[in-house]
Amino acid sequence: MEVRLEKATDKDAQSIFDIQVKAFVPLLHKYKDYETNPANETVERVITRINNPNGVLYKILTDNKLVGAICILWKENLQFWISPMFILPSYQGKGVAQKAITSIENLYPQAITWELATILEDQRNCYLYEKMGYNKTGVSKKLNDHATLIYYKKTC
Repeated sequence: MEVRLEKATDKDAQSIFDIQVKAFVPLLHKYKDYETNPANETVERVITRINNPNGVLYKILTDNKLVGAICILWKENLQFWISPMFILPSYQGKGVAQKAITSIENLYPQAITWELATILEDQRNCYLYEKMGYNKTGVSKKLNDHATLIYYKKTC
């Protein structure tokens, strides 16, 4: 399965937003994180990510089909932050996220560090990031009685 990244444009915003909602609604229902879950964002937030001068929103394409997106932000073009990354539920568990992370890291070989956050209770995501070489930083933030945000970092 071919996975490639392509910079998103404003005309992609609605399609990306629709996938974002589909990807995050199950987590919203499971963890009841109504404050920070991307399923509760607006399409305007996607447009803001697309046009952010300190980051890039990439479409994740599998066999030329839009199946997700990955947003990166940078500080001094050396420290990178991934947030959010999401894949359509029907494409999850098929290696798409792994290939997207590898591709994004290869696009920015100057990176000293990569960081991200995920829900501690979502063992599937934690397993993915640890498999990709990300380590828990020890920093966490309790979102509610159902979810804790945990931070990861990968030093290059």
